[in-house]
Amino acid sequence: MDPERLLDGRLKLRHLVLLTTIAEHGSVMRAAEHLRVTQPVVTRGLRELEAILGAEVFDRGPRGVTPTVCGEAFIEHAQVVLAHIRKAGQHVAELTSGQVGTVTVGTHLAGAGLLLPKAITRLKRERPKVTVVVKEAPPDVLLADLMAGQVDLTVGRLNASDHGGRTRQIQLYSEPVKLVTRAGHPAQALDAPRLADLTHFPWSLPVANTSLRREVERVFFEAELPLPEDRVECTSILTLRTLLEESDTVATLPVLIPQRDDRLAVLPTPLPSVSRLVGVTLPHERAHSPSTQALLQHLRDVAAEIRVMLRPAADAG
Repeated sequence: MDPERLLDGRLKLRHLVLLTTIAEHGSVMRAAEHLRVTQPVVTRGLRELEAILGAEVFDRGPRGVTPTVCGEAFIEHAQVVLAHIRKAGQHVAELTSGQVGTVTVGTHLAGAGLLLPKAITRLKRERPKVTVVVKEAPPDVLLADLMAGQVDLTVGRLNASDHGGRTRQIQLYSEPVKLVTRAGHPAQALDAPRLADLTHFPWSLPVANTSLRREVERVFFEAELPLPEDRVECTSILTLRTLLEESDTVATLPVLIPQRDDRLAVLPTPLPSVSRLVGVTLPHERAHSPSTQALLQHLRDVAAEIRVMLRPAADAG
């Protein structure tokens, strides 16, 4: 296919919306319901798009549709195009409305307890009419939302991947991940407890297929220990706090969380292979709205203060 055919006027934004909606819902029927149009309208639009591309973008099956190889490639680009357009509209709206705007930020544990709340507080003090939407979810969900333009930036632990050049990361500080219990937990009375001394307690582990979960599993593997049988897998910091406070649960948490809560206590058991970098992940080469840029600057400023707070913990660990 000649790529210039995509610029001859036949390809419309509605084709991209139809494509990404079908991919998200896995069904023409469910896409039609979501878009509040009839199924024939969606089917016709999909056929028009495939005619323009000269390739099928979905394999049809009895239980829905799945993207073809060509479809997966084009869907990724379509999501980027739509995300740019949404951000352009948001940018114009903010420029014409003074200090009014919206910024959506995703977060998962690291940064959620201090960095992000402090940055939001400062942003709201500076721009009270800006709406801040905070989404807490596992990292893979936040990445998908970031790529689709539904999240402007994410705050949390960083990993080594730039996701195929689609993202860029800003390192803000290094925060140790520690084993945490309630104050007065029986393990707190142990002298230099090893991991093996803790496995009979209930545990809260990061959810499967996250980088923190893989790193915690590596700690158990290197200690030649199985994962605790009595465990929950939790992504909600509010739920996790309650589990810790009201039971003998052991959990892995960024050290700033227990440092600011006298109901929680850190165990001295080392976690040497667990990553510590906290920062911001942004979509690569996407323009950012004034509200997003302002929040990012406040995140940088708060992070500078946190680095000072963490120096004693870094010296001790």
